[in-house]
Amino acid sequence: MQTKLADFIKNSPQGEEADAILRSCVHCGFCLATCPTYQILGDELDSPRGRIYLMKQVLEGQPVTQKTQAHLDRCLTCRACETTCPSGVRYGALVDIGRAIVEKQVKRDIRSDVMRFTLRKVLPNAVLFNALFKAGQAVRPMLPDSLKRKIPRKLSTAKAWPAARHARKMLVLDGCVQPALAPNINAATARVLDNLSISLIKAENAGCCGAVAFHLNAQQEGLDYMRRNIDAWWPLVENGEVEAIIVTASGCGVTVKEYGHFLQHDAVYAGKAAKISALAKDIGEVLHAELEHIKQLLTRRQAEAGRKRLSFHSPCTLQHGMRIRGVVEKILVAAGFDLTAVPDAHLCCGSAGTYSILQPELSQQLLKNKVTALESGKPDRIATANIGCLMHLQTGTALSVKHWIELLDERLSGG
Repeated sequence: MQTKLADFIKNSPQGEEADAILRSCVHCGFCLATCPTYQILGDELDSPRGRIYLMKQVLEGQPVTQKTQAHLDRCLTCRACETTCPSGVRYGALVDIGRAIVEKQVKRDIRSDVMRFTLRKVLPNAVLFNALFKAGQAVRPMLPDSLKRKIPRKLSTAKAWPAARHARKMLVLDGCVQPALAPNINAATARVLDNLSISLIKAENAGCCGAVAFHLNAQQEGLDYMRRNIDAWWPLVENGEVEAIIVTASGCGVTVKEYGHFLQHDAVYAGKAAKISALAKDIGEVLHAELEHIKQLLTRRQAEAGRKRLSFHSPCTLQHGMRIRGVVEKILVAAGFDLTAVPDAHLCCGSAGTYSILQPELSQQLLKNKVTALESGKPDRIATANIGCLMHLQTGTALSVKHWIELLDERLSGG
């Protein structure tokens, strides 16, 4: 694609990156077949190729309208297009650049501004989110059905977290909403790793990965969250106490793995960020490397007793963002689960961070389609790898939806 960037961005790092990405696109249209919003709306401007044209116009200095903003807002950033693209177009990085520019040039209405401000101030703040969520549970019976579905009646509680007693140690990202909504996920991860003679530890000052603010176009705010986590982890990383940084929410994992990219132009943090990204691992990657050890721990009785049909939803951030495919499935099969086939498994469930709140109609259509696909194999339960997907899917099905690490923990403990 030929480009002629406007002076306001031409010689900047963002401009150079955007220009390289735009030039890699050959207009082939392969991305249309895997784009969730194009599948529903049938509008080319709601496809990756169409949005690339819109962003090219923005970067070349053409007038930016609310229509441009709306088409970019409707993108889930699922990155299924990147998986499909034969030219390797880095669409996710381009849409981050394009959205940031449009956000500065197009004024939103007050309602939208307030909503976005509230989301990026509440969700990343674990203490505030927990307090508001408990208040929401208290008034749940009085809420309309549309809101009631989003607030679970009962939350799981965290079981015991083993003491750090092994020579091998790994850090875990605690995250922001997951400790309140599903505190047992990281605790289950700690127990599984403890069985493998690995201790899982937390850095108290680490928190939100930065994705919420960054993808709401408050990018400097998002970068500050990233810097805070790097500061919290760095003493343990620098002295070699930990061999990896584990992330159990794939939506956070894809972000932490890209800290090096996000902070590449930061003179103070670039080197540290690159090191953090190199150490970041999805829990599936770590356990896949220990699969033979896990198989030894899973006795014949544990692996075969009470075999259950399980439907696994691979989040977009896992299969498209981090390009981790088939890894979790192998672990679950080794644990004795019968995995059902999931039609159109590459398509998004509609959660996509704050998307389910900001784009409820499209999100609900995607949720309905995904639940139909997941339930088509008549599973006993549904598993996933991201807290956002988990909570979103649970609003659309009567089946239990769990993080897969909790199911593996149950098997290892004889459940």
